[in-house]
Amino acid sequence: MKIAVIGTGYVGLVSGTCFASWGHDVVCADKNTQKITSLEYGVVPIYEPGLDELVERNFAAGRLRFTCDLGEAVKGASVVFIAVGTPPRAGHGDADLSFVYMAARELAPLIDENTTVVVKSTVPVGTGDIVQKIIASVREAGTFSVASNPEFLREGVAIRDFLEPDRVVVGVEDERARKVLTELYGVPLEACNTPIVVTQRRTSELIKYAANAFLATKITFINELADLCEQVGSDVGQLALGMGLDKRIGASFLNAGPGYGGSCFPKDTMALLRTAQDHGVTLRIVEETVTANEARKRRMALKVMDALGGDVEDLTIAVLGLTFKPDTDDMREAPSVPLIETLQRFGARVRAYDPAGIENAGKVLSDVELHRDPYECARGADAVVVVTEWDDIRNLDLARLMKIMRQRILVDLRNAFDPGVAEQVGFRVSAIGRATATRHDPHIPTAPPFAAAYVSPAQRAGAVHFETIGGSIDNG
Repeated sequence: MKIAVIGTGYVGLVSGTCFASWGHDVVCADKNTQKITSLEYGVVPIYEPGLDELVERNFAAGRLRFTCDLGEAVKGASVVFIAVGTPPRAGHGDADLSFVYMAARELAPLIDENTTVVVKSTVPVGTGDIVQKIIASVREAGTFSVASNPEFLREGVAIRDFLEPDRVVVGVEDERARKVLTELYGVPLEACNTPIVVTQRRTSELIKYAANAFLATKITFINELADLCEQVGSDVGQLALGMGLDKRIGASFLNAGPGYGGSCFPKDTMALLRTAQDHGVTLRIVEETVTANEARKRRMALKVMDALGGDVEDLTIAVLGLTFKPDTDDMREAPSVPLIETLQRFGARVRAYDPAGIENAGKVLSDVELHRDPYECARGADAVVVVTEWDDIRNLDLARLMKIMRQRILVDLRNAFDPGVAEQVGFRVSAIGRATATRHDPHIPTAPPFAAAYVSPAQRAGAVHFETIGGSIDNG
């Protein structure tokens, strides 16, 4: 099957490459000539583990091509995916759909008869209806279809998410679109037993926003409970474990931290709120989630200041991890940005390290000394603050780190380290959702310095090995 993908951003490039890996003839189109040229030379413009190799392999096999010529891309294509950006409109909160509508206008006179146009970009309810009208203005009704197929790709594991998804959602209004999309996904995903959820187009559009809003709420919920844990002498890791083993709740997205970020959750929650407002519906839980998350990001700076005695004037703080999550170079809505900006306003000198996000961080941060080595970043610092739980950061030699610092203060906003181990080395540790010895009530015990663990049925039968639950937050 020939497939055209309009847009070679994160969603378009990953999707097009994965379709090619299934054996389809895929052409990815983009107006950015520099990006297309780079891709033809094997230079992938985004950081995503495994994507470079997959692009190179499918390009070499002739299954994946890149072009700036939209006509070349859509000619003979059975399916055309619109995968352009839908950024939030400045000052409004709703999604900017100009790129989606522009793509629809430009492809309308170029597509063949019986082509199915699929909106893969994250769009508000009713966008597919407008795309249908745009194409119908130049094409005869019934000679094409418009469908919805939202993506659920998590940065850092996007290829796995595409090739082994929890589910595929397609929204259709006619049999042609239903048949072509269930055929496209059905055969390659048959071995995974992946369910294909076929809905009306508007329902499909809403599913993506609803899913992301729910996950954002789950993250915010555990973050607020982490605050309570700190005050009452509890441990949020053990609390999350006890909750997450309930199959009705699940363990995912119960890792307390400095707040969610990235390209999906902040944008999609705001767009969902705007859609609800436009239809006279109040989504109070989503509203509170957005408010609480924004407040939390900046409140993390106060946690750092508290660890340093309340004053950071002229102190040097080393921030480890800048991207909104590990295994991506994405700085969009990253919690590190408001944290650093707040510390700077209180007079701190900030250094920062990230394994992949230094270049993008330099575009959004000012007066920050950026490092490509975590130990050089921490040298002479008064405190180290862990913001993103990269494996490179989790595996740091704490004894070495402590020896090169001016003050031995570790503020672990991701609970990346065992506090007992860090304290034994010599650090004073401030973590998320764990009480410290200096908390308000001296009768409240400090949380024990061990990882939350559970005993499996086999272990209850006599084994002595413990399994730990951990991992990074998936922010969409």
